Amino acid sequence: MGCLNDMMVRFPSKSANEGFARVAVAAFVAQLDVTVEELADIKTAVSEAVTNAIVHGYENQKGYITVKCKIKEDIVEISVIDNGHGIEDIEKARQPLYTSHPELERSGMGFTVMETFMDSIDIASALGVGTTVLMKKKISVKE
Repeated sequence: MGCLNDMMVRFPSKSANEGFARVAVAAFVAQLDVTVEELADIKTAVSEAVTNAIVHGYENQKGYITVKCKIKEDIVEISVIDNGHGIEDIEKARQPLYTSHPELERSGMGFTVMETFMDSIDIASALGVGTTVLMKKKISVKE
């Protein structure tokens, strides 16, 4: 199954850019005639992934985040990539309520939210190199 369309955006790791990422992905995915619910799910997952990259990947320091989207028939693939600190223990980070920064009063639900709203989520990370979060969602076919 080949890629029917793809896009990539890159932006500084500033919290103000989280909204930009949501809108950019939503505009790209809208070509599939997604439902309002599917679009909301995708936007929520993108927000969580980008926020994680800003807060945990770069710890609010300067860096860049790349968001890639691919459409393969009725599957949307979204990658959120940072070149930040990386995740020491991915399985631990995926646990609900786990946060590496409890002093920031974060909920520790980022990966749980992504898993709830997307069909699959894969995380690749290396300390000192960065993290890639790949999320996939099958879009319903309207008749």
